[in-house]
Amino acid sequence: MTDVLGHLVVDGNDVMEFKLVHSAKDIENDETSFGPEMCHQVFGENENIFGYTDLQIKLYYSAGSLQTYLGISYSDKIDPKKSGGLKADDIEGELKKVLAPGYVTNLDQFISNLERDRTFKPHGKLLHSFNIEPNDGGEKRTFEVYYCETSTPGFLDYHERLQTFLLWYVDAASFIDVDDDQWTFFTMFEKCKTSEGSTTYTTAAYATVFRYYAYPCHQRPRISQVLTLPPFRKLGLCAELVQAIYSHFIIMPEVLDITVEDPSQDFQRIRDYVDAKNCENLPAFHPDKLFQGFSPEMANQARSKYKINKKQARRVYEILRLKNTNTSDKNAYLQYRLDVKNRLNAPFQKKKLEMKKLEKVLKPEEYAATVSTTGASETHGRLSSQYLALEDEYRRVIHRIQHY
Repeated sequence: MTDVLGHLVVDGNDVMEFKLVHSAKDIENDETSFGPEMCHQVFGENENIFGYTDLQIKLYYSAGSLQTYLGISYSDKIDPKKSGGLKADDIEGELKKVLAPGYVTNLDQFISNLERDRTFKPHGKLLHSFNIEPNDGGEKRTFEVYYCETSTPGFLDYHERLQTFLLWYVDAASFIDVDDDQWTFFTMFEKCKTSEGSTTYTTAAYATVFRYYAYPCHQRPRISQVLTLPPFRKLGLCAELVQAIYSHFIIMPEVLDITVEDPSQDFQRIRDYVDAKNCENLPAFHPDKLFQGFSPEMANQARSKYKINKKQARRVYEILRLKNTNTSDKNAYLQYRLDVKNRLNAPFQKKKLEMKKLEKVLKPEEYAATVSTTGASETHGRLSSQYLALEDEYRRVIHRIQHY
């Protein structure tokens, strides 16, 4: 049966098509299409969809307000009467669980609704506006960042549509509890002028930030979810968005520092870039002081000026010291590597001290069952591998600082 029905199993990622639509012309333009990076959070762990021939799933969003169209088409569908009771997967049923209410399944209705997008204006307060000059010499592009809270009129309905993108691009994503008024939102739009002279907005990126309480009367904002939509990647928009978040919070005396919830490797690299660019001109991070090692002065200036916590300030120090180290100078490069490796090895040294304490209070057989069998050579290999991966990440950040 598996061999016979194998052609009715497709990878959900291969049959899904997304668009951000301004007009009916965009629907016919293949260049406006983009696909998901994952679909297991909707269609299950194996990401397969069963029961259809020539399946296509279309999720089109009006570019500004994200009014949604769902189209499901196929040439044939399995008949339970002819397949021993096997049924095709309920595609719309699964999508209905995650799509915001109000989506349409009639394409003509969706196209007619696009007229309403002409008057769409971003919700909230304008924080930041900037231009990007394309590398191909084309016209400059303008982007704007807006700040919203749960109480911002009209925003939560828009956010309910916006957050659906998380499921296709952020692993282990979850929808946030918007009943908690400590959530804040930062949205980014591309702003364009039409040939008729009107202004249109296209959703490009967004971030959510939760304002945690910090004793006794402070806040510790934590960046939670950050997403740049595929058509707007490789433009430097995420760095601009992170900087806008910083600029919003660093002027607030009640904010201690800004943290990030479980950052991905890509986001950590962007965070490192923004923080290193910001701290590079602080007196504590002057090249002469970098070679003296990480200092309380660096941690204090990074926090007071840019709300960077101590752990992240240490990464910034390591990035900027590497940037200023002549790696052709064997001794200078060796001193740098040892400094970073000592920091990487600190948790394991702490664990060794704890094991020595245990050895004094446990019976020999109990201690033998507890102690790690990792040898010195294996520890050295782990540390070396960990350092090389970290230096590679740092060099990517430094390259961006130097060239962009």
